[in-house]
Amino acid sequence: MHKAVQGIITPLIAVGIAVLIGALGMIATGHDPLQAYGALFVGAFGTKVNFANTLANAVPLILSGLGVAITFKAGLFNIGAEGQYWMGSMAAVWIGYSLPGLPPVLHVGLAFLVGMLVAGLWAGIIPGLAKALVGAHEVITTMMMSYIAIYLSHYMLEGGPMMAPGYTPQSPMILPSAQLGMLVERTQLSWGIVVALVAACVVYWIIYKTTLGFRLRTVGLNPRAAKYAGINVSFNMVLALFLSGALAGLAGAVQMLGVQHRLYDSFSSGYGYTAIVVALLANNNPFGVILAAIFFAALSTGGQAMQIASGVPAHLTEMISGIIIFLVAAKEFGAIFQRKRTVKRNLTESKGGLKV
Repeated sequence: MHKAVQGIITPLIAVGIAVLIGALGMIATGHDPLQAYGALFVGAFGTKVNFANTLANAVPLILSGLGVAITFKAGLFNIGAEGQYWMGSMAAVWIGYSLPGLPPVLHVGLAFLVGMLVAGLWAGIIPGLAKALVGAHEVITTMMMSYIAIYLSHYMLEGGPMMAPGYTPQSPMILPSAQLGMLVERTQLSWGIVVALVAACVVYWIIYKTTLGFRLRTVGLNPRAAKYAGINVSFNMVLALFLSGALAGLAGAVQMLGVQHRLYDSFSSGYGYTAIVVALLANNNPFGVILAAIFFAALSTGGQAMQIASGVPAHLTEMISGIIIFLVAAKEFGAIFQRKRTVKRNLTESKGGLKV
């Protein structure tokens, strides 16, 4: 219970400190923080349209954040969610425009499935197997694969096989049968929000209610102990990266089918990178990921309204995000340092006991 409460309080403290530092910065530059933050809140949640657009911006962050949280639970650090997002987007768009005649349910489901499979394999085959077989660090391999995915998409759209006729680097429009319906008119909120919420429930069930989740968490806590207990550590590392990539790919597929409806060159808004912060702020809890994603989406959606109403630059929201990252990371490093001190002290005490 104490650990659960601490997991909730720590992110709230980080957000509170970041907001306070932002307010001090506004005061120092002659702006009213109450007016600025009020405008930001109204811009993000003040009207039905604003709230719907905030939720729409949160959808890819929820799905990508869930994927990153899975790897964190397994003791891995997937920073290639951005590339996996692109791979899922490319695969889903290709299915969306190249298979006419399918019923909508089958067309959308197939686009989701192929997007998840391609992105999952992108994360699991090279980064996963490299980690499991030769110990290559997943930070390096996932980052390298991310750049490859991004430049592959440039090739596909800039005169490549996915470029639509004309001079604009973009894919053909996906067919109506592959498009997700909108929940709120004049907004970008589609049925993708339902997909994201269902995915959060499924991920929570997998992590905390299944043998698979127990094995992933055990590998993350102590790979040596997991191996001693008979758990296939290598397989679970590959599986964690595959699931993480699949969720990032689903984020791309939902965004394409529900919002973009076609793939544009350089379309991404950095959802894969922000997902890392979302998972950290949520302490890798799937339901916490939902709240953290909405928070960061609100910063993005309300930032422009804040700038117009108060004159405070919208980039202040990026500063707040950076401070939150720093505080959460500092907490994690502090916990690691404390664990190492505890282990060292226990070893010293045990050696002293043996000498006696």
